Amino acid sequence: VKRVSSIKKKSNWRISGQPLMLARVRCFAVMTVVLGFEGSANKIGVGIVRDGEVLSNPRQTFITPPGQGFQPSETARHHRRTVLIVLKEAMEQAGLQPADIDCVAYTKGPGMGAPLVTVAIVARTVAQLWGKPLLGVNHCIGHIEMGRLVTGATNPTVLYVSGGNTQVRCETAVLCV
Repeated sequence: VKRVSSIKKKSNWRISGQPLMLARVRCFAVMTVVLGFEGSANKIGVGIVRDGEVLSNPRQTFITPPGQGFQPSETARHHRRTVLIVLKEAMEQAGLQPADIDCVAYTKGPGMGAPLVTVAIVARTVAQLWGKPLLGVNHCIGHIEMGRLVTGATNPTVLYVSGGNTQVRCETAVLCV
């Protein structure tokens, strides 16, 4: 497996008018082990996938008393308290060390602002400490891609409806795992 040693901007490659970062493409093209952080709402999870196989996926859920719902600031505090515990559990379940990880991914949005910020900070810190490329993932696309992975579907038609996260999207398979 060839590792990405730097992130280089390819000015002639663009997505939505923005320069494409070479590491983002290479992360999917040549890297095999991805560590992903999800924390867009009341659940914090850390998953590890190798060549399409889920090696671990531990989660912790912030639970409030019945009828009270969860507030972004309280949820973010829960995530800060538990994310390193969940990360350690994920690494142990997968039987991996930081050197085995090729890419760090995290939920970029949509979701609750404070929990998303918490996850982004942790993912960025881990990526920086471990010297790994970082990939922000759209929450909705993450659900769709995991569905593709689990079912083996190659070109599905998908209707994704999830409360405030509902989106109508047209995606190509260029960056899909």
